Amino acid sequence: MPENKDKEEEKPIVAKTAIDLQRLKLQKLMKNPEKPIILPERPKPKNTPTVPEFVRNVMGSSAGAGSGEFHVYRHLRRKEYARQKFIQEKGHKELLDEEYHRKITENKRIAEEITAKKRAKRLRKKEKWKQKKRIKTKNVEQHNKNENSNSSEESLDEEETSDKNNHDLEDTFNKEVKNISNLKDSDENNTDQNKLHSGINCSKENNSDIVSKILDNQSEQSNYPINISKNKNDDSEKMCTNINDSTS
Repeated sequence: MPENKDKEEEKPIVAKTAIDLQRLKLQKLMKNPEKPIILPERPKPKNTPTVPEFVRNVMGSSAGAGSGEFHVYRHLRRKEYARQKFIQEKGHKELLDEEYHRKITENKRIAEEITAKKRAKRLRKKEKWKQKKRIKTKNVEQHNKNENSNSSEESLDEEETSDKNNHDLEDTFNKEVKNISNLKDSDENNTDQNKLHSGINCSKENNSDIVSKILDNQSEQSNYPINISKNKNDDSEKMCTNINDSTS
């Protein structure tokens, strides 16, 4: 029984796909992970074969060449063909390398031109964006300045209007005060004039009293008219006393 198991385990597994083949390789590597892996070295480049030496004393056909000379000739011919083939392959390889490098340089040039165009386009776009931003900031600053100037002008206008209103109010107040003072002065003048008139009237009445007294003293016969004058003088004295009391 154990032998049959070993035989079953030793049966080869056929890899049907590339995945199976990769799996088998990995399993083989992981069976002994301590085993060192030998990496093959790169093949060394072939050196140019040396030019064959000039063969001297070559026997011609008329001299009766030996049987070994043909093999020497064939060997030399093979070496010459190999040398020429190597030279041709080397030249072809150099041409391919030159073409490869030329294509690389061309691709680099094209890529640099494309990047330069894109860079220039990007820089132009950036410059336009910066210019638009500058214009926008300038417009905003100008708008702010205009608003500030308008607000200052409005404030100045308001101050001027308020000053004008204050001056007008002061003028009106002063005018009213003047009018009131004028009215008071006029009232005082009227009262003074009234007083003067009343004083004049009183003096006239006093004079008339004096005259009436003189007449009373002189005339003793005519009593009736003198009494009338006396009554008038008494009324005038009462009026004068009333006026003097009101003024005092």
